[in-house]
Amino acid sequence: MKHRNRPPEQDDLLRPRLVDLIDMRHELVKLAALIDWEFFEREWAGFFPSGTGRPATQPRLVAGLMYLQHLHRLSDEAVVARWVENPYFQHFTGEIFFQHQPPIHPSSLSRWRDRIGDEGAEWLLTKTIEAGRSSGVVDDDSLSRVSVDTTVMEKNIAYPTDARLYEKARAKIVALAQEAGVQLRQQGATTGGAGWSRPFPL
Repeated sequence: MKHRNRPPEQDDLLRPRLVDLIDMRHELVKLAALIDWEFFEREWAGFFPSGTGRPATQPRLVAGLMYLQHLHRLSDEAVVARWVENPYFQHFTGEIFFQHQPPIHPSSLSRWRDRIGDEGAEWLLTKTIEAGRSSGVVDDDSLSRVSVDTTVMEKNIAYPTDARLYEKARAKIVALAQEAGVQLRQQGATTGGAGWSRPFPL
């Protein structure tokens, strides 16, 4: 499955172009102008060496959707659905005229991720950084170190649920009773060790 280059768009007197509908000062319009889309057209073509079968989706479209997906934290289904109703999303992915139908099925994004692998994902990050540097938003000093917010990292934390608090209280009472030489009567099956699984009689 080999991707084909996007055919040149024909002027349609009955359809206004996206650039005539959107605000050219919008952040996505500015970002689209900074990213080297030709790089993806050129480099990602190697992931589809076969010349047979249905042509693959345009790399510009897929790269743009992946950018938007990570930027707005959207699922495959959500980014495609929002693309249909958002002219800025469509302009960012290279459309000329506003489209009313999804450009691809959401499952295509998953297949593209499998095909491009980690290397392709790193290219997305690289081109993002290059766009930031060329616009002056990112300088070399800010790339010399990495700041990691550990609050978003998974931690092995036991949350104080009712059952856990009951168990801790039971274990402490049993330990205190043993220190005082008090014999506790057990009811039902124990949960391990000395103690009981239900409240003991006073």
